[in-house]
Amino acid sequence: MAEVLLFHHAHGLTSGVRAFAGALEAAGHRVHLPDLYEGRVFEDLQDGVGHAMEVGFETIIERGRAAAEQLPAGLVHLGFSLGVLPAQALAQTRAGARGALLLHSCVPASEFGGAWPQGVPVQIHGMDADEFFVADGDLDAARALVASTPDAELFLYPGDRHLFADSSLPSYDEKATALLTERVIGFLDGVR
Repeated sequence: MAEVLLFHHAHGLTSGVRAFAGALEAAGHRVHLPDLYEGRVFEDLQDGVGHAMEVGFETIIERGRAAAEQLPAGLVHLGFSLGVLPAQALAQTRAGARGALLLHSCVPASEFGGAWPQGVPVQIHGMDADEFFVADGDLDAARALVASTPDAELFLYPGDRHLFADSSLPSYDEKATALLTERVIGFLDGVR
C-alpha cells in the first residue's frame, strides 16, 4: 500500500477530488486529503484562482507543508493543478518522499531548490491542448523535468480540458480519466 497526500485544485476540495481519492483507496492505497481552502469550494475556476491569489500561493504551499508534518515520511505527493505547488514542493524538499504525481500542472524544478531529487519517481499528466497547461509553461516545465530526470514520465492526453480528472466539473473527461487513473494506480503499486 502506498500512502498518498493529495492536494486539491483551485475550485477547492470538490466531490470529484474526493471521488478520485476514493478510486485510489479502492485500489488499496491510503489517501490523505487536506483542505487548503479551509472549507471553501468555488464553482467558477476564476473565483477559485482569485481566492488562491488572495490567500497567497506561499500560504497554500505552507498549508500543504503543515498537513505533511502531521504524517510520516514515505509519502507520494499528488496535486491537481494548484495542488501541484505543495505536492511538488514536498516531493522536492521533504526527506523520504516516495514519489510525485502532478496532474494538470508542473512548475520548473528550480522553483523548489533546483534539480529533482534522485530516486523520487514522478509522473506528469495533462492535456495536449489545455491552455493552462500548454500556454502557461507547464508543458515546457514537464518536458524539462523529463529530460533531466530518469525517473520522470510525461503523459499527454488529446484535448483542451483543464482539470479533466475531476468528475464533478464540466471539464471532466471520462475516457482520459480512466487511463490517467490506471497509470496513477500502476505508479502507486510500484512504490509500495
